[in-house]
This record gives sequence, C-alpha cells and structure tokens, in this order.
Amino acid sequence: MPAADAQRRHLGAAQARELSLRALRGIGYSAAQAEVLAGHMLDAALCGYEYSGLPKILNLAEYRHKRQPSGPMQVVHETPLSVMLDAAGHNGMLAVQDATERVIEKASQQGFAVAGVYNSWMSGRSAYYVEQIARAGLIGLHTISSRPQVAPPGGARAALGTNPIAFGFPTQGDPLLIDMGTSSLMFTDLALRARRGELLPEGVAIDAQGRPTRDPVAASQGAALPFGGYKGFALALAMQALGVFAGSGFGAEGAGYLLLAMRPDLMLPLDRYRADLSANLARVKATERQPGVSEIRIPSEHAFAQRKAKLQAGIEIDAEVYDALQQLAAKADGGA
Repeated sequence: MPAADAQRRHLGAAQARELSLRALRGIGYSAAQAEVLAGHMLDAALCGYEYSGLPKILNLAEYRHKRQPSGPMQVVHETPLSVMLDAAGHNGMLAVQDATERVIEKASQQGFAVAGVYNSWMSGRSAYYVEQIARAGLIGLHTISSRPQVAPPGGARAALGTNPIAFGFPTQGDPLLIDMGTSSLMFTDLALRARRGELLPEGVAIDAQGRPTRDPVAASQGAALPFGGYKGFALALAMQALGVFAGSGFGAEGAGYLLLAMRPDLMLPLDRYRADLSANLARVKATERQPGVSEIRIPSEHAFAQRKAKLQAGIEIDAEVYDALQQLAAKADGGA
C-alpha cells in the first residue's frame, strides 16, 4: 500500500531491487557487482534496517568518488584452514561476501576456518554474512575494526572504529543472529539522520571541539561515543585487536574484517546442537513476563518477521533518497 506521507515513497520488493541495480550501475559498478551490493542492501531494508538499506547506496556513491580500486582483489595468504584477502580498495560488501563464501567452503570441509580482509571499506550489515554461515550449518563470528569514528571515554577525538561484532548460530528454525556495534550509533545511521535533519539522542556523540552534541552534522565532524561507557570501549578494543589479526595494519583505511566459521560436530552432532540450542531459546522465551510485556523477543526474530512481511508489502524510503537514486539510475539508463 502506498505511503500516505508525501515525504516517503513506497516500493515493492521487486521495484526496490530494480532501482538499486540501476543506481549501482549508474555509480559505475558492473552488473555482477551490482547484484551482490543490491542483494545486501535490499535485505537490510527488508529486515527493517532502513539506514543500512537503499539510502546506503548514496553513501557508497559519495565514497566511491574518493577512492577507486587499485586492481582486483587478491588472496595474499592461504592454508586449508585460513585465507587472507587484500581487497585492493574494493567495497567491503563485495570483499566480505567473497570471504564469507570462502570460509563456508573451508569450514564445511575442514571443520574450522578463518578469513581476514583488509584494504576495504563499508562492509554493510554484519548479520548478512553470519546468517549465510549459520544457514550452512556452521557457527559464525564476524568482527570489524574500522577507521576512527568513536572517541574513547574521556577523549575529545575519534580513536576507534564503530567496531561491530556479530554471531550466527544454526537452530531447528531460523538461525540465532546477534549483531551489534560497540559504538552508541553507527555512522550510516548518523548519515541518514543528517539527511533527514533529525536530532541525535542525548549522550551519543561529540562535536569537533569535544563537546556533547545532538546535531548529526556536527557529530559527523566529531565522534560517536562507545555504548555502555568502558564496557563498550573494552569490546571495541577487542575488535581492534582482532582487526590487526585480519590485516588492518596493511590497508590505507586501517580496517580489518575477520570471519570465523566452525562445524558444531567438532563437539557434538549438528542435529543435537540445533535441537539443544532451539530448546534453550524456547526456555528463554517462556520466561515469566513483566506486566504489559507481550513476549520475550530473541535477537533476530524481529528482523526475520520484518523480512517476511516486507517481501509482500514492500518498503518505504524518504522521497529525497528516492529522487537521488533515480538520478543515479538515469546515468546508467543513459549509458553514462
């Protein structure tokens, strides 16, 4: 059903996919690359993460003009259990997807595998990768050490990345996915709020002078803050250390993407693992609830429900974002 708000545009899932593909071709991506990128960002939109959905194409367009790939992605080190990829400046949604497919294949054969990616940028929604690992019957972990955008507690300047961590676990139904940044907000969220002219919550960012701010534009010139004070800061440092393991010291962006996958049958049969974890989650959901609480919600349940509903009902995006995507698409249509 079309949106009633004049500032919003309604798109069916197929329409959103087609617009995304055309806009990505307009930016300069090949048909094969556009398929990978559109699949990732459309899935984010369907799962209810609008800032990681179609508006992210505009972030991608802005950044790509600043940095072109230096060549093809290359495997710089490989063993039966590991692979290290130099992404050569390619977008992270392309590079980490490549690494995800490699780590699934290796772990399925060997029982355990790890992959590192460096010299890349903007890898998208981490849950997208660990879901693929979990649906392959594997336990997955994905960590990111990204460029400085977050100030340490008491700091007046950015020194750490938003440094997300994500897990994927196979169950008897949809996998259990946990995906969280170690910062108070992600910079794609910040960018969308700036486009909309929305204020930030209190206590999540500082400006270029180190002063607390709710202005998303001022925050983009300053820094976000860790979630949970020192606890979030400590987790961010752990992601930073794993980023070094993934090659963050080699790339111009200082970003390192680590993927780990392992077969549950290293410890117990896969069917037993699925059954035991499913029973565990069911026990948690059956917890006695406080007054006014309709259900205990497990991480990723809402995203799966949103995906199912939006595949039928479609998605909404800001009119401004829609118009900008149409302008990019026109470049592809015109052969530019």
